[in-house]
Amino acid sequence: MRWMRLNAMRKRRANPRLVKIHRSYTVEEVARLFGTHKNTVRAWVKAGLPTCDDKRPTLILGRELAAFLQGRRAKKKQSCKPGELYCVGCRSPKFPAGDMAECQPLSPTVGSLRAICPDCDSMMYRRVSLAKLERVRGKTVVSFTPAPDRVSKRDEPTVNSDFG
Repeated sequence: MRWMRLNAMRKRRANPRLVKIHRSYTVEEVARLFGTHKNTVRAWVKAGLPTCDDKRPTLILGRELAAFLQGRRAKKKQSCKPGELYCVGCRSPKFPAGDMAECQPLSPTVGSLRAICPDCDSMMYRRVSLAKLERVRGKTVVSFTPAPDRVSKRDEPTVNSDFG
């Protein structure tokens, strides 16, 4: 059970909003703040995280730390072009197999596009405004599926209800 908790901590990204920008941090304090190892923070310093000076203990300004983490997030961000959906398996935006996708309306203004990845055959998704659907779909053929019925909109009560 412990290894699952440690594994979940490793996959979590450092949230720049946790940093107080008017404070200086030591390497140990930054590691404790994000639940990472001290060596991870030292690797960030080697990768370009600015420090106050070369003296010990190594001090990191909160403003510099927040900017560094936001910059790392911005580099990794991948936006979808028209016709592309995000493949969870490949972890990248791709054009759907057969240039076909389904749109399931979630509300009167928002829908969810679903398609199959041509490389790994896993599901690809993209949340889209229905008003901008023509611009987002590109050359992809989009078919509409009806939204699932909500429990509150049904005429008959469910089997496990106490309504007489």
